[in-house]
Amino acid sequence: MRVSDDPFLKVKKMIKDLIVRLMEEANEEAEHKGWCDTELATNEQTRKEKTEAVETLHAEIDELEASISKLTEDITELTKAVADLDAAMAKATELRQEEKKTNAQTVNDSQDAQTAVAQALTVLKEFYAKAGEATALIQQQPAAPEIFDSPYTGMSSENGGVVGMLEVIQSDFARLESDTKATEATSLKEYDNFMTDSKVDKESKSTDIEHKTAKKQDENQALTVKREDVEGTQKELDAALAYFDKLKPSCVDAGVSYDDRVGRRKDEIESLQEALRILNGEDLA
Repeated sequence: MRVSDDPFLKVKKMIKDLIVRLMEEANEEAEHKGWCDTELATNEQTRKEKTEAVETLHAEIDELEASISKLTEDITELTKAVADLDAAMAKATELRQEEKKTNAQTVNDSQDAQTAVAQALTVLKEFYAKAGEATALIQQQPAAPEIFDSPYTGMSSENGGVVGMLEVIQSDFARLESDTKATEATSLKEYDNFMTDSKVDKESKSTDIEHKTAKKQDENQALTVKREDVEGTQKELDAALAYFDKLKPSCVDAGVSYDDRVGRRKDEIESLQEALRILNGEDLA
């Protein structure tokens, strides 16, 4: 009866229950601490990876945008250069045709003039040759005035000058024909060289335009993919950051560190066990 009415029995039971509860809390906190450590480590790794991925993607996007901008500028300049070449070749062709027509007309006129002068020279030479030999013509002429020392022979005394002048004119027309033909040959060669160089340059620029256009299309597609990637990765990073904020109240911002809580709980359990031993000792006494 006395033992069953021990006044410390309820106290000891309360102390034992408290010790059990504290030990259960310790186990729960240890499990929670392990879970927090795992989740925080995983979350930290995820945040680090996603942050680096976002930064890398933004750098790649900036690089692609700069490259696309430069390609666009190059394509515009090359397209303008090709248009300028087309215009220059068209203008050169127009001028060449006009020059060719003018030179052909000049050569034709020179040849016609040479033919006419040659015919005139033939007529004059024949005329003056006959005039010099035809004494009958001299006899048929009116009596020469006494002041003339020689018989009248028309323009024969001046025929050398007339014939010589016509020969000079004939030579001038021949030189004009030769010079015009030489000019035409030179101009044609320069035109052909210009057209050849322009076509080669145009072909080169057109090829560059094709390559740069294809590259620009590829980079535009890559840019679209990168933007989609950075959008998805940013969402994953935002989710990781939100989860970290969710973890902080119970895993980071608990107020007292886990080690401090473990130490205090251990001290509390030891104190309770000591009290229980004292009470048991008194009971035995």
